[in-house]
Amino acid sequence: MNHYPAFLTLTDKPCLIIGYSHRLSRQAEHLSEARAQVTWISPTQPSRNLESVNVIVCKQPIDELPANLDDFWLVVAETGSTEMDKKIADYCYSHKIFCNLSGSATDSTFQTPAIVDRSPLMLAVSTGGSAPTLSRVIKNRLEAYLPSAYSEVAQFIESNTQRVAEKFTSRTERSRLWHRLLLDNISQLNHANGVQVLEEKLLAALDATTDEKDDAQKQSQIGQVALVGAGPGAPDLLTFRALNLIQQADAIVYDRLVSPEILDLCKPDAERIYAGKAKANHAIPQPEINELLANLAREGKHVVRLKGGDPFIFGRGGEEIETLAAQGINFQVVPGITAASGCAAFSGIPLTHRDHAQSCIFVTGHLKDGSINLNWRELTDPTQTIVVYMGLTGLESICTELINAGRSKETPIALIERGTTRHHQVHTGTLHTFAADIRKKSITAPTLLIIGSVVTLRQSLNWYD
Repeated sequence: MNHYPAFLTLTDKPCLIIGYSHRLSRQAEHLSEARAQVTWISPTQPSRNLESVNVIVCKQPIDELPANLDDFWLVVAETGSTEMDKKIADYCYSHKIFCNLSGSATDSTFQTPAIVDRSPLMLAVSTGGSAPTLSRVIKNRLEAYLPSAYSEVAQFIESNTQRVAEKFTSRTERSRLWHRLLLDNISQLNHANGVQVLEEKLLAALDATTDEKDDAQKQSQIGQVALVGAGPGAPDLLTFRALNLIQQADAIVYDRLVSPEILDLCKPDAERIYAGKAKANHAIPQPEINELLANLAREGKHVVRLKGGDPFIFGRGGEEIETLAAQGINFQVVPGITAASGCAAFSGIPLTHRDHAQSCIFVTGHLKDGSINLNWRELTDPTQTIVVYMGLTGLESICTELINAGRSKETPIALIERGTTRHHQVHTGTLHTFAADIRKKSITAPTLLIIGSVVTLRQSLNWYD
């Protein structure tokens, strides 16, 4: 470890900035937000209005060392002159003043990190000046992982520390209380009412009798289930909430449409349970999946039921949470980008278009008993786009039934193979020849069918390939 990380208390402490750049403007803001007394010596007026952040700007040339450097606790400099920067660094080093020079990590005695500010919760990322872009990339990922609501959570804990200390004299008891409250309600912390939920649970814990504490302890041992849509395949199409829950889960129950890249986001010690389904090959029958989720939650685990696309669009998510609701298991539902919109967008095929389609309908390519029993006459409107989920096996029947019902045999059709992933492939044709063409190819599931004149737009709108 080449640098010792620390958070400095700079309230009312004089700090100096020398030079001019947009980076220094940001440093001035950060120091002022830390309630330091900031003086900025600059050859030109800063572009930002710094009056609101309490920074004194001294507009003057930088051609010699300031006379009163000894008055400052730390100095941040970027003069544009290597010689002047070196003089400032040497002076600060000899007088034991911490100094940071932009572009010269070796002459700096402290580094300014990339900051995730959820005050009073603060995270700082630094590579010691060797790779600042990497620090910013990681900082941006942490920003997504820690929603702004965490600031209110940290403030709530800070404001209730004394109340908890008066009720629980043991440090171990206090630690266990906060640990239980945060873990049991971790999925709520991203919500607008997250602090309200914590406050209600804290008040109940503070007012509880001995017997009630025992009951609360038993209740806290019951976990919860999050029904999470994993999107069409690409991991960067996950929602922030989905990512947070996946990374916090004790157990992941996932289906075959969830990509390995998404599973790599799980905690290393998370239990992974495959519950995928293919035609006539169900790893775990649906009723057993429903009970599995409830049983895992009763073991006190935070469970994520991870489903490709959106869990409420041909994902049988409704059946799973019906079981949880009947058994009193806490659950939440996190929507995902459904395959229809994700695959269409990556294929350059708008599902609706003023010149082609004024409506869109989603149908499944097979029913519970494996048959295809759709209302074909309702699917013959040429101004309607049809999206067929799980339609590869019944492709020939689908094309034939649509033509027999009155849809033109020249209607464009696209089959999207492993949509949004690096294996994304699109096959196009027309209803009367498409099934025969696809039989000649080796197609890998998952697939999605899009039927309608919007498919012709792919020729000009295809951006992904």
